[in-house]
Amino acid sequence: MPTNVTADYKKAEAAFREAREPAEKLASLKEMLRTIPKHKGTEHLQADIKSRIKMLSDELAGPRKGGKRSGPAYVVRPEGAAQIALLGPPNAGKSTLHDKLCGSHSEQGPYPFTTHHPIPGMMPFEDIYFQLIDLPPITADYFESWMLNALQPADAAMLVVDVTDPDCVDQVQTILARLGDRKVVLSERWPGPVPEAFAVHSDATTAEPDDDPFTLELPTLLVGNKSDLDPEPAEVRILEELLGREFPALAVSALTGDGLEDIGKLLYPALEIVRVYTKVPGHAAEDDRPFTVRRGQTVADVARLVHKDIAAGLRFARMLGSEVFDGQQVGPDHTVADGDRVELHV
Repeated sequence: MPTNVTADYKKAEAAFREAREPAEKLASLKEMLRTIPKHKGTEHLQADIKSRIKMLSDELAGPRKGGKRSGPAYVVRPEGAAQIALLGPPNAGKSTLHDKLCGSHSEQGPYPFTTHHPIPGMMPFEDIYFQLIDLPPITADYFESWMLNALQPADAAMLVVDVTDPDCVDQVQTILARLGDRKVVLSERWPGPVPEAFAVHSDATTAEPDDDPFTLELPTLLVGNKSDLDPEPAEVRILEELLGREFPALAVSALTGDGLEDIGKLLYPALEIVRVYTKVPGHAAEDDRPFTVRRGQTVADVARLVHKDIAAGLRFARMLGSEVFDGQQVGPDHTVADGDRVELHV
């Protein structure tokens, strides 16, 4: 990336990285194109920005009248605490896992490529939900053209493999390569702490983050499925060593349900989910319906989730929580903590 870009361009690029909705990404891309210095050193980047503007514009416009629905229609709007993409080779059991976790009734079968489009589902964990998106398999010869669009809103990925398949190492390497060719990196790095039970301790080295604004880096959990068929409980760890990667790893059985309860226990701290409960003055907080933000976000971020008009008119909030005294008045920029009760005043 050229080093002589303007402060306005850097601001637009930061907004693009943080955006989750296609419309927000499109607005940021247009601002990037407007503010980028126009000279030979930025020609390649300008072309990349224009290409992505066209892709997102087509996505938001939808299919042409009478035309066949294509890739852009396959993007799933994020819901819940985080969106997690399920990736893997054929017959790894992704759809069975998705059905078991979300009750999605995804099409399943003892043959490859039963999933042809994204299937969303909501996985409960305590009093929140994670949105899991079951995606078609990836092979050396098969990669849906719309897959890159579908991955853009994701916060993380679950790489599901069949630990009983002798080709699973080659399959994972193929998936990493196919995604890498499209600037999608399955990363060992997570925003927050990975519980010790899922951490991998090896001599593998973690790659440095890519500063390309269009590289999509997804924190990834390696899920070794069909553990009920594998007599060796350490098989998923052996797979990690063969890959030379340090993905957090978990052995599960989508058939019996073994290990599935641990998925939310990893995602919650590793994605730095913060639950905030709102309350109306004079009433108790709604303890069964939290809003979810990320560690470091503020009262103003919570207000935006409640309603845009409340966010626009927010004056202060009264807090109950572990890091404030009961009823403490704070401003919109106050950082919220997990379990906070927030009373918004406009």
